[in-house]
Amino acid sequence: MKILVLHRVPYFKIEYHRGFSHDLHEVTYFGTDQALETLPPGLRCERVSRPGTRPVFEEAREWLAHRPRDFDRIISVSEYELLDCARLREHLGVPGALPAQVVLARDKVLMKQAVEDAGLRVPRFLPLPRFLAPDGPAHWRGRTVLKPHRGASSEDVLVFDTPARAAAAVREGRTGIARLDAGNEWEDYQVEEFVSGPIRHFDGLVQGGEVLVLSAGEYVNTCLQYAQGRPLGSFQIEFSDDTRAWVSRVLAAVRIEDGSFHLEAIVHEGELVFLEVGNRVGGADVVATVELATGVHLPSYELRALLGEPVAETLPEPPAGRRRYGWFVYPGHHLAGQEYRGLDGAATFRGSPSAVAWNELPSGAPLPGHITYQTGETVLTGIVTGDTPQAVRDWITGLFDSLSVRTRPAAPAASDRVLVPGPGAGERPGLSPAAATAAPRSPMNGPRP
Repeated sequence: MKILVLHRVPYFKIEYHRGFSHDLHEVTYFGTDQALETLPPGLRCERVSRPGTRPVFEEAREWLAHRPRDFDRIISVSEYELLDCARLREHLGVPGALPAQVVLARDKVLMKQAVEDAGLRVPRFLPLPRFLAPDGPAHWRGRTVLKPHRGASSEDVLVFDTPARAAAAVREGRTGIARLDAGNEWEDYQVEEFVSGPIRHFDGLVQGGEVLVLSAGEYVNTCLQYAQGRPLGSFQIEFSDDTRAWVSRVLAAVRIEDGSFHLEAIVHEGELVFLEVGNRVGGADVVATVELATGVHLPSYELRALLGEPVAETLPEPPAGRRRYGWFVYPGHHLAGQEYRGLDGAATFRGSPSAVAWNELPSGAPLPGHITYQTGETVLTGIVTGDTPQAVRDWITGLFDSLSVRTRPAAPAASDRVLVPGPGAGERPGLSPAAATAAPRSPMNGPRP
């Protein structure tokens, strides 16, 4: 089989060789030089570099116009390139999900409308142009979320105290989001009511519309707070047959039929309220913790499903013992321009027998200028285990309560200083305490805000 991979996510996050044989298939990786550098040196494949200055669909189409060739499958596992991948399939007549299907799992307005049409609860919402129209005011009161239609990692997400304040900030060009304040990209944004409650994420694998693998977790803090500079974690929880049925209904509504999925919901007054969904694996250490708990490496089985191979009968048995796992990530993007110097309060947790993985930046490393959950870029990532969900949650909250990050300015001879992200980090005047800063774009996948 001839396989074209639109390569953006670092190779070690996916481990393509676990999903298909590079000796049996003719595999071409199409990506920027930076992405291609993550491929193992001895991997049998073709590497094709692209400039990365335009959408991958446009650059791939131009490359293939000059060097025509056929492919049996075209694959992308990046949140940011799924739609381009579908367009390229359509352009070349290659089997797989096409744009009309993929857009339902990329556009937050379309996905919420589809889920609502399926009879499931979603936050009340409006596209931004309709929200700002004289006859289109919000039909809710209280806190209001402004977000891009197709964003990820809580980038450019803001929370206002009321719909009126959200509307005034946009109309007056004072949201702090440059492209929005310029007044010419309103159609790329939406608003929705703020629904309170714990946020859960459901990760798994689907083939032919059937959910084959499902794992449930609950966040400690939120992805929006992470964008503001607070740590983020997750711990695995039990789920019921009713929850599994709810997940299946959501996936059917947005036509996610094959591959991995990352689905988020708010638990409000005992009811699951749909938040958003992606046809890809979750970020941070979602993949690793799902594999530890179930024995299933989601990217590998997703690749097999996308190649059309039957997956159900090849799934491994879950590990014995049924321990629970969680992951944690401490941000550094809010401290851009600083050097990482160390962690205070970490010794007990670093040496804990519950800590399965602990990945800390080396002292002196620069902190990133973009939102990332990536090990080796952010201050700290890790995995923890326990006998119960509550034990894992308590360990993570204890870690977050204990840690503080030491940094110093990148300029030489600056003295160390302690910076502890507080509940109000990143707030703006006139916004609610949960309001996020307008963050730079991230080139990485994240746990979808």
